[in-house]
Amino acid sequence: MKKLILLLCCCLAAACSPNKQEKAVPHIPILGWYSIPPGEHATLEHYREMREAGFDFSFAHIYSYEDAIQALDLCAQVGMKSIFMCPELKTAPEETVDKVMNHPGLGGYFLCDEPGNDSLDAIGEWASRIYSVDSIHPCYLNLLPVHAFGHDAYVEHLELFNKKVHLPQLSFDYYPVLIGPDHCLLSPYWYDNLELISAECRRTGKPFWAFALATAHGPYPIPTIDHLRLQMYSNLAYGAQLLQYFTYWNPGTEQWDFHQAPITIDGHRSPVYELVRQINEEIQKRAFVWDGCTVKRVSHIAETVPVGTHPLTQLPSHFTKIQSEKGCGLVSEIKNGNRHFVMFVNTSPAEEWRVQIQTDDCVQLVRLDGTSVPAQAYDQLFILSPGNCDIFEVK
Repeated sequence: MKKLILLLCCCLAAACSPNKQEKAVPHIPILGWYSIPPGEHATLEHYREMREAGFDFSFAHIYSYEDAIQALDLCAQVGMKSIFMCPELKTAPEETVDKVMNHPGLGGYFLCDEPGNDSLDAIGEWASRIYSVDSIHPCYLNLLPVHAFGHDAYVEHLELFNKKVHLPQLSFDYYPVLIGPDHCLLSPYWYDNLELISAECRRTGKPFWAFALATAHGPYPIPTIDHLRLQMYSNLAYGAQLLQYFTYWNPGTEQWDFHQAPITIDGHRSPVYELVRQINEEIQKRAFVWDGCTVKRVSHIAETVPVGTHPLTQLPSHFTKIQSEKGCGLVSEIKNGNRHFVMFVNTSPAEEWRVQIQTDDCVQLVRLDGTSVPAQAYDQLFILSPGNCDIFEVK
């Protein structure tokens, strides 16, 4: 397992740095779920457009071997990687993997979506057959969220999954921002899910991958910049090592009324495309905080902290005051190599967080562009817009 995790890291680094001779700079890989569909829209221009929005991995729903190879070819031309899927990957995994494993556009193999406990034995056997041929590229699937099981049963589900399906990462989906009567609401169990996933990853020594919702449907609103920041910065505060969007392209399923995806069903950019591009750019400017990090502790500050989380009871080192005036948020203490960071995230999708933060002269504020300045140069009152974050480094 440790070998697989190491190889996974190498695969991700290769995806983000096409020139293997260069030393990889800190980078958080970004995956677009349900990306460019096969057929008339599978063009080099659309793949370049996706790459320019900050994506490293494309995952299109593809149901023929020929279309899957075309996706690999187009990804390779623009410096992306494709998550491979086709019927032959299931019916003849060894033969199919042997054909594509050395393709420069290959990023991994898709198995299935949101499996239940009764299917884990078969999925584990399938993944083992793939890894018997290619032990470098990861197999990929997403787990259900906690509310599909309940807290205790979800813990058992995660442990059972890791016992029976030997993937080098855990990936789960959860879309926490919901339409409310007056303003958007946050699902009460989302942070519990992040707590449980991150705990299981610490136990197994694996990284985890997490989502933000980019396409409105059902009870989920058209995403704003605040909604996207809330999801992505919370994922990173808990240590996510790959970020995903559901979806990149509008799937067009009438049952769910998908609308305002970053790319419309007929291939045009919606306003959400620019929001996603902006968030991806923001993240990479401070990727040195999260890429390969270890999260030491996450604490919440609120009148009532979210289900499954812990209130702030101990100040981080070199912080002499953290006092909330209005709103709610979390405080994540992060170690990355010999560097130490403290991350503040507004955990509301609708209201600002006003918090008094006082430090000694060992603390720097990491600005949005990645540069640092002394924290004591600022007033103690920090005002974070919904979902936004401030990051400090303890020198």
